[in-house]
Amino acid sequence: MTGFVYMMSDKPRGVIYTGVTSDLHGRSWEHRNGVNKGFTAKYQAKYLVWFESHPNIVLAIRREKALKRYVREWKIKLIEDFNPTWLDLFERIDEIENVYRPHPNTRMWDDYN
Repeated sequence: MTGFVYMMSDKPRGVIYTGVTSDLHGRSWEHRNGVNKGFTAKYQAKYLVWFESHPNIVLAIRREKALKRYVREWKIKLIEDFNPTWLDLFERIDEIENVYRPHPNTRMWDDYN
C-alpha cells in the first residue's frame, strides 16, 4: 500500500500543516470540508499544496516525522520547488507524480529499491 506525505495551507506562504496518509484523495477531501475539528479546520488550511508518495505507509510516516522537524523556510522551499504558485493540487492528484527518492548514500536507499 502506498503512503503519502502532504502539506496543506490556507494561502501562499501561510499556515503549513504536514500530514501522512494512505488515502490522499480521502484525507485531502476531509481537510477541505472540515470533517475533523483540528488544526487544519481551525486555521482554514484546506488547500493541498504539496505531496510525495512512498512505497508504503511506514516509510511515509518516517518521512513525515523528518519533515515535521524541518524549519518553516525548508518547508516553503519544498513547496515552491514543486508548486511555485501554491495552487490547490486537489483536483490534479492523479495527474501529478512526486515520488520520494532518498539520496543514494543514505541508509534509507535500500528501502526504496
